[in-house]
Amino acid sequence: MEESTLCYVIKDGKVLLIEKKKGFGAGKINAPGGRLEKDETPEQCAVRELREELGITPTGMRKAGVNRFQNGKVRMAVHIFTADGFEGELKETDEAAPFWAPLDSIPFDRMWDDDVHWFPYMLEGRTFAGNFTFSEDWKSILKYEITEEKR
Repeated sequence: MEESTLCYVIKDGKVLLIEKKKGFGAGKINAPGGRLEKDETPEQCAVRELREELGITPTGMRKAGVNRFQNGKVRMAVHIFTADGFEGELKETDEAAPFWAPLDSIPFDRMWDDDVHWFPYMLEGRTFAGNFTFSEDWKSILKYEITEEKR
């Protein structure tokens, strides 16, 4: 199973999102993140990906949950983190164009279909685990389940 991370910086009633420029999910709105490298923890990966994609280091980071995805061919686990701030100068890179979205108008119509289901857990500070089965082309959810985890 492939493992990757996403890290959402949530600050002043807004969430830091990116428009992904290349790779898996190019053109979609998401959070900075990517695949774990050998001998890397999910936390280390989340920090590295924010540095690579946006030039920032997250502060006040915590694990929000994990989502497991499959589409018949691929199985992956995505570790979701939140951060309450960052250090460094936020910048656009060849991988990502960052922008702040108000928490009451998140652009779910440009995001992966699963996000609308688990985002409320993350925004409310509840720890969660999601299981999502997508169609082979990743365009629609066939079934899903989300459970709240105890801290």
